[in-house]
Amino acid sequence: MRRMILPALCVAALVLVGCDSPDSTKPDPGADIDAPIDGGDLTDLGDAADAAPPKCPFTADQVSELVGQPMVDQGNCLFGDGNGVASLTITTASRTAGEMTYDYQRQQADQIYQKVTDIDQGGKGYVAVKDIEGQAVLIAAPGTFTITLSSFQRLGGPEGYEQTLRRMIEVLPK
Repeated sequence: MRRMILPALCVAALVLVGCDSPDSTKPDPGADIDAPIDGGDLTDLGDAADAAPPKCPFTADQVSELVGQPMVDQGNCLFGDGNGVASLTITTASRTAGEMTYDYQRQQADQIYQKVTDIDQGGKGYVAVKDIEGQAVLIAAPGTFTITLSSFQRLGGPEGYEQTLRRMIEVLPK
């Protein structure tokens, strides 16, 4: 037991001396206690501070007209046919976020869809289609839009999906 007393006293002495050391190079962990935690001002980052479009670009009536059948707004830019079959989803992101993920999305589209075509309708993007599904991505001045159509029997296959997606891209904000 005596063997443990001396090492314990030495450790205690070192701890006490280290705590009171006036020339400590470690900053006081409480020094920034009143500093803001919101991440600071992002305006000096240029385009990195751009935002996603503030709302869904279409109403249920507009979507119904574009796809050629009645659609119901199910919230968060998700539209359904009311029967749980056909669906249309639009996601939005900032232009910067779209640019950062575009190459990966495009690569995935090449693996998933039968046909992928680059577009030049007001920005950078593509239209990808297969027999029962289609996807379009558009990166434009207001932000990035990703449109996904699924299970629309009325569209009749890849050509119908492509035409519908192109019509939707034409009316997106640019």
